[in-house]
Amino acid sequence: MNAKQNILDKIVQQKLAEVALQKEQTPIFQLMEQENFKRTCFSAKESITRKGASGVIAEFKRQSPSKGVINGTAKPKDVVKSYQEAGASMVSVLTDEAFFGAKAVDFSTARESLSIPLLRKEFIVDAYQIYQSKAMGADVILLIAAILSPQRCKDFAFIAKDLGMEVLLELHDESELEHVNRYVDLVGINNRNLKDFSVDTDRSIQLAAKLPEDMIRVAESGLDSPEVVRKMRENGFQAFLMGEHFMKQDSPGNACKQFILQM
Repeated sequence: MNAKQNILDKIVQQKLAEVALQKEQTPIFQLMEQENFKRTCFSAKESITRKGASGVIAEFKRQSPSKGVINGTAKPKDVVKSYQEAGASMVSVLTDEAFFGAKAVDFSTARESLSIPLLRKEFIVDAYQIYQSKAMGADVILLIAAILSPQRCKDFAFIAKDLGMEVLLELHDESELEHVNRYVDLVGINNRNLKDFSVDTDRSIQLAAKLPEDMIRVAESGLDSPEVVRKMRENGFQAFLMGEHFMKQDSPGNACKQFILQM
């Protein structure tokens, strides 16, 4: 078993334990009574495909298992607002505390500060988390093919759509294409190889070519220069998920602005 898969397994086990506790503390019927459960979601598809859109999905990310602390002092309100002002099409906020150092306030602060779509970046292993995401004010949820069967992926995507949210499905290789289903709105292709951590945009381009023509393609990982983004765009990608590249700067919002100007 490779190190990345081992981390994924650890995250999934931790998440299952967390969710079991959360279900006891706040049952689904209580989630459905929360204010955000009634709000109409912003559409990521519309935001990404509108004329002149940057397609950048700018991420607020404090740390990661592989890189450790990326930015321990950034304030979510300042960062996400500056992302929006910089021209990001969408914002992503991690909500995993154990491995990514997220704080409970990160997502709620982002929701209050934004008028563009907000992705909850989480390891979803239970339908409960989808209702939870809606109650938190998420417009989009992430489903990771590597930790879900195709059937569970379809079931989870259906629930999200039924609740008015959109779905970003993350793929790593060709074997996961069967996870794509009609309830998925965006497909993210991770340029990073899970086996050796290398980044290969050509492999992602080949995989993207096998997706349904009308599917919005999102490039993830290794997007460290405007040239790489332009290459991905020329090959059919419409959106670009970027976190670490911005978060490791003193001013993530300014880094995002400068990057978009050069795209």
